[in-house]
Amino acid sequence: MPLPVSRDAIEFSDLAPNEQHLTARGDGALGRAFADDVDTRIFWLVTRRLEPQTTANGGWDQLFRDPRDGRFWELTFPQGSLHGGGPRQLTCITHQAAAAKYHLPSA
Repeated sequence: MPLPVSRDAIEFSDLAPNEQHLTARGDGALGRAFADDVDTRIFWLVTRRLEPQTTANGGWDQLFRDPRDGRFWELTFPQGSLHGGGPRQLTCITHQAAAAKYHLPSA
């Protein structure tokens, strides 16, 4: 009988140069967390590939930087009224947008 595979052991693809936006979808059925494949990939990216920078909005908005290409990525929860904050959204933002929202020093 094969051993179960932990989601921690799953490898996902890094962010491609043409990717700009990842939005998870979840149904929240039976009160479960929103963990479709996109949500799981976003979680993998922010915990294993992207570098945390700072937060805004009481910690609900989080800024990350991709060390491979220097792009800034913002993690948000656009359906925050749902249990657990709802599904994740990861969006590439400009340095100017990141500086304005997260009070970063100018380049």
